[in-house]
Amino acid sequence: MSTAQGARARARTEITAAIKDEARRQLAAEGAARLSLRAVARELGMVSSALYRYFPSRDDLLTALIIDAYDSLGHAAEAAHHAVADAGPLERWTTVCEAVRGWALAHPHEYALVYGSPVPGYTAPQTTVPPAARVGLLLIGIVRDAHERGHVTAPALPPALREEAERMRADLAPDLPPEVVAALVAAWAQLYGLIGFELFGQFHRVVEDREPFFRHAAIRLAHGVGLTA
Repeated sequence: MSTAQGARARARTEITAAIKDEARRQLAAEGAARLSLRAVARELGMVSSALYRYFPSRDDLLTALIIDAYDSLGHAAEAAHHAVADAGPLERWTTVCEAVRGWALAHPHEYALVYGSPVPGYTAPQTTVPPAARVGLLLIGIVRDAHERGHVTAPALPPALREEAERMRADLAPDLPPEVVAALVAAWAQLYGLIGFELFGQFHRVVEDREPFFRHAAIRLAHGVGLTA
């Protein structure tokens, strides 16, 4: 790459970062539904046509922000897990859950973007799926390791749920029992429900000492998927 090409690449990277930073500021102030390319361009002192060379539409910018949020969350969870990789499965599980909560509390508007109300008129493309799956795959990996070592007791599964559990197993974790996979999906949803309740104010005057409450709930989720101490 020539010096000129390198300078152009650096300039593009810097401008792209500035656009996304301003868009995040607008998310915090106005919400995702009111995100506007024209407003972003105006705040950056750019003409709209120049910004369109970086993000052809509002949806392209939203997608970039969503992928960044999922990747940031995934990195935080993976880094926390790496620090306790030699611990038992219960401690690894709760560490990941607490890392997800910690990231959400530090990035409430980005959390709302990916786990809050859907943005009207926006449909997330397939490119958001791998980043979105990082935390789920990490939790599945913890349970898989425990299962291979005989540290998972499969929970009960109602007969009416057997077919659906087998389908989820085929899609998500063919090497785990269907009972465990169904419980994992439920735990995944409950984890984000717990965090959402705290982040969006539903725990106000209900749960005051929230950190130990959350850890207790995360342990209960681990027991629900069959992890033993």
